[in-house]
Amino acid sequence: MTRLRAALSGVLLLAGLVSVSALATPASARSATAPPYRNPMSLILPSGAHAESCADPFVLRGPAGAVTNWYLYCTSDPLTSSERDAHGNPVIHNVPTYHSVDLTHWHYVGDAFRTKPSWITGGMWAPDVVHHNGLYYLYFTASSTNISGSNCPPGAGCSAIGVATSTSPVGPWQVRDTPVVPPDAVGHWKFDPEVIFVHGTGYLYYGSYFGGIFARTLSADGLSSDASSEKQIAIDNRYEGTFIVRHGGWYYFMGSASNCCNGPLSGYAVFSARSRSPLGPFVDRDGVPILASRVGGTPVLTQNGNRWVGPGHNAVVTDYSGQQWIVYHAIPQDDPYFAGQTAINHRPVLIDPLDWRDGWPTTRGGRGPSDQLMPGPAAQPGETTAYRPHFVSAPQPGAEIARLSDDFNGTSLSSRWTWVRPPDPSAYSVSGGALHWQIQDADLHPETPGSALASVLTEPAPPGDYMVETRYSNDEPAGVCCYNYAQGALLAYKDDGNYVKLDVFSNFETRQTEFAKEVTPVPTGYPHYGNGVGGPVGDWTWLRIVRHVAAGTGYYTAYTSIDGTNWDRAQTWRHNLGANEKIALASMGGPGGFTSTFDYVHVYRVK
Repeated sequence: MTRLRAALSGVLLLAGLVSVSALATPASARSATAPPYRNPMSLILPSGAHAESCADPFVLRGPAGAVTNWYLYCTSDPLTSSERDAHGNPVIHNVPTYHSVDLTHWHYVGDAFRTKPSWITGGMWAPDVVHHNGLYYLYFTASSTNISGSNCPPGAGCSAIGVATSTSPVGPWQVRDTPVVPPDAVGHWKFDPEVIFVHGTGYLYYGSYFGGIFARTLSADGLSSDASSEKQIAIDNRYEGTFIVRHGGWYYFMGSASNCCNGPLSGYAVFSARSRSPLGPFVDRDGVPILASRVGGTPVLTQNGNRWVGPGHNAVVTDYSGQQWIVYHAIPQDDPYFAGQTAINHRPVLIDPLDWRDGWPTTRGGRGPSDQLMPGPAAQPGETTAYRPHFVSAPQPGAEIARLSDDFNGTSLSSRWTWVRPPDPSAYSVSGGALHWQIQDADLHPETPGSALASVLTEPAPPGDYMVETRYSNDEPAGVCCYNYAQGALLAYKDDGNYVKLDVFSNFETRQTEFAKEVTPVPTGYPHYGNGVGGPVGDWTWLRIVRHVAAGTGYYTAYTSIDGTNWDRAQTWRHNLGANEKIALASMGGPGGFTSTFDYVHVYRVK
């Protein structure tokens, strides 16, 4: 009966024969406590089948009333692996749209756009919907356009921000013939719109890795933007997917970083910074601006080692209990792709509580994506949620394992260390209580034929759970491009094709921390290497990897710090590195001429 009702609901909505509110659950049938849910959220199609993805999700609360209707909008993507066109290709749906009364079960009401306007030659991505001037405005990314006179360089994609309007949150939508933000002469990515209104003024945020994040003021009618008002709010090569949350008198920037769509090795994550003004400057918990070349960002949502990887591109909603919820996509590590399409990632939509600790947002008390039954959101008036935050703390160093720890005293390496491919002796030295090591123009990618393999300095890893930490610096000038991808790294290492790696690396003019995983062999079409990023870089940066072993699998979590006291948690990677796992250091990945300095290596048991 439930399956039949779902199918009938979808058909009636698509045909326009019944309003969305007519399908809502009557208030008398709802319990006072919101029902539980389990990720991913259910996206129910008219057939009763479930949609497999909803990337870049945005959630809108409908008009107030006895029943609150919620609307979910997704990036253009296939709905299922089985739906194919006449050529056997997956059918792309342009901004699939869903309706819900509980924020966890959603019914498909159709695509926002049956066809794309002629000026859009690419995808329609990352929808953002606001109600203003008695209309609904759907802002979106046009990933590629053919707009004449834009001066966009050939082949650059000419992305833009478009807008459509409607009197209803489910359309029909009228796409405007001109974009709100047109392409520019440089070809900077005009991706991922976010719109807020402050004292009647509309602010449009957009941008991505190529160019950075910008904000403009909107015209009174919301259909154009003032180019002269444009202000950069985040440096390039770091963030996309902007979402702005107002909390406690602050504007919180939330942005996603790293690769959204790298299958089982996606390390996408959400970071935050805050400002008293909607135009910044936005500064993270460590006091580092997101415009700095040593780019700031405090983690909000990172993968935790369960089945979800690459969580990101979020929206935030507040329920009737006052609890906030972060809505985002993630990739199931063990089922990362649409069937037969390793180029198209499964990105189902998830929801989890967003909590606040010492003035900063975190997901589920710091636990990250949920994969178990959770108390649900209070989606209707009169409901409450059973969720209560319980915050977790980072693991602390226990007893130091002296035989594996080294302060690099003296003038030579201890016998505990073994080289894989020893460098020339002139390339490193021990002095002043530190290891100094020239950055090698080589890397660890044995699957790339002809690549130069870097030297690696190793020692045995202890059995069971452990923590390893180093303090790192290098002499590269900050903010100078381009020493891609010079790095100093701390690793848990099996061999050149199997390791996890926490490093400080150069990415064009930025300096960032990275937590990466390499695995070989892999199925055909799957990636070997994936990475996420962590907290900011300082003159000295503390790097810490914590390994926890469960059922024979290693769970490796990275932490970074710029003062050795306050730590930012990065990703957790699962990896099987075997009985001969090593702790390792590397100085590699970029042109020579610079030197890594490792102050110490300390190995601990974990409290």
